[in-house]
Amino acid sequence: MSLISSVDFLKHGVNTIRHFGFKSVDELKNDPLCRECKKRVDDKTSAVDKRVDGLHGMLTGGAATYFGSRLNAIEGPVLFYTTETVPRTGDAALSLHIFGVEKSIAEALLIQTMRALANESGFPNHSVRINSLGDDDSVARYTRELTNYLRKRADVLPPAARELMKEHAFSALMHLIERDDELARKSPNSLEYLSDPSRKHFREIIEYLDMSQTPYEIDSSLIGHHQCYSDALFAFDLFDEESNKLKEQPLYIRGGRYGTFVKRMSGLTVPAVSAVAVLRDKKAPTHLPKMKIPTPSVFVVQLGFGPKIKSLLLINELREAGIPVFQNLTSDSLSGQLLEAAERNTRFALIVGQKEFIDDSVILRDLHAQSQESVPISGIVRRLQRVL
Repeated sequence: MSLISSVDFLKHGVNTIRHFGFKSVDELKNDPLCRECKKRVDDKTSAVDKRVDGLHGMLTGGAATYFGSRLNAIEGPVLFYTTETVPRTGDAALSLHIFGVEKSIAEALLIQTMRALANESGFPNHSVRINSLGDDDSVARYTRELTNYLRKRADVLPPAARELMKEHAFSALMHLIERDDELARKSPNSLEYLSDPSRKHFREIIEYLDMSQTPYEIDSSLIGHHQCYSDALFAFDLFDEESNKLKEQPLYIRGGRYGTFVKRMSGLTVPAVSAVAVLRDKKAPTHLPKMKIPTPSVFVVQLGFGPKIKSLLLINELREAGIPVFQNLTSDSLSGQLLEAAERNTRFALIVGQKEFIDDSVILRDLHAQSQESVPISGIVRRLQRVL
């Protein structure tokens, strides 16, 4: 049982999520491109379709919100969150969605945000389980091998698994995994069938986990419904102070990519990755108190894979110090980020390039005074606290 109330979970959670660049749907809908969008996308997602995420449709529901609110009219990546009430249980939940980002920074951003959310909710002892099913080619190869493996053992398959084979090999495997059946433990590993692009994508996520010193485990048993998930999937496990895994997981966190699902339901190729956090046994409040949204004076700018990860960790450090920031970690344009910082009238830009990444430093640029200096990254929080 969690000690945090559902109101505090959602209130602190929203503040944390916003720090990492996620916005509410209402904010994004006010974008002129959304308001003036005349062409609706025919999203064919039914209630049954949504539930293939294993999360009551709270993850796949991001697609219906994305197209239904015409957020697809926005140029570039779209990051948004929704507060949820879990069907049947009434538990409070938060869903985070990233559309239009194919690169691994999307998973890194979701995992880091969820780690911050877990810490704020009173669960600092946690680890991440992660796996990848790969892209369409990878899934096709893996499915073929898994199907052959299970068919050769049809005589020893439990009756329920044999019946589920008629639906899909994944369905049968998920049943075997739930039973902790030896057949599941000896089944083919999806990571062995990844295409080169999927292997690179997964390796980059692992590099983020290593760089951020995130406790993690590559778990080949972490799979999802064949009509929903593709590429990376992740889940959180909570532990007590003695590093024992909690028998009851009061904060339930799952996430993954589902671009194939989005394409099947909308006919459009849009990269999509989402994550859901459920506070179990805590009823969602009927309303949340109005929260004051801070106006940051700092914009974190980065360029390159390593600098993106370093910047993500810096953003979290600034959050812990109570310093709000703007950022656009999905951008690969230095000039574009600096232009955005100027348009937002932020006073300072913190710039992390390849040199700064190697030197463990950051460029502190005063955009009003048009001056800059190099500062050790270990001292940037104290420096900002003096000048803000």
